[in-house]
Amino acid sequence: MMGATAISLEGLVAVDTDVARLRRGDLNALSELIARYQNRLYRYLLRIVREPAEAEDLFQQTWLKVVEKIRSFDPGRNFDAWLFTLARNAAIDHLRRIRPQSLDEPLADDAAGDTAADRLPSGEPAPFDRAVATERRRHVGEALESLPLIYREVLTLRFEEEMKIEEIALVTGKPLSTVKTRLRRSLDRLKQSLETRYPGADWQ
Repeated sequence: MMGATAISLEGLVAVDTDVARLRRGDLNALSELIARYQNRLYRYLLRIVREPAEAEDLFQQTWLKVVEKIRSFDPGRNFDAWLFTLARNAAIDHLRRIRPQSLDEPLADDAAGDTAADRLPSGEPAPFDRAVATERRRHVGEALESLPLIYREVLTLRFEEEMKIEEIALVTGKPLSTVKTRLRRSLDRLKQSLETRYPGADWQ
């Protein structure tokens, strides 16, 4: 436990250092930040827009925004939340422009096999991934993809990105009470989807 905490603190210090370097104009720090957040940020965008090419484009747009806005970033803020907020704003603007129905409608029930987001490795093995078998994770991934954006997003941030409720509120720009309600409803919807798709299995 102490070792994991030390590693986590080291990671936070490294991020703060890279952010400070980038604010001074050191573009080598940008490369290090991109490498650090590559899988997490791309997976999050892919969960939102569902199309790899669009997620890749939005990933690039997000880092351009980082470079554009980094000097106005408050070092006292949470960089993770700030970064994911930039990514979310870019993704939502994109969906409103290209596929406005995606903001409310679930994906048609025609998915089969792993989704692209499920195949992306995390920076560290998530507890969720360690706790379940590959087949079970595949089922959960398919059910997650079928949910509307507001539920898909909050589950992704909470369980894949392991963000705290307060961080999710910062990213989504919603009050804590709204985030808690969405999380509870999204878990209910996910469970219902799993029970419908795979009757007889235990999804407690």
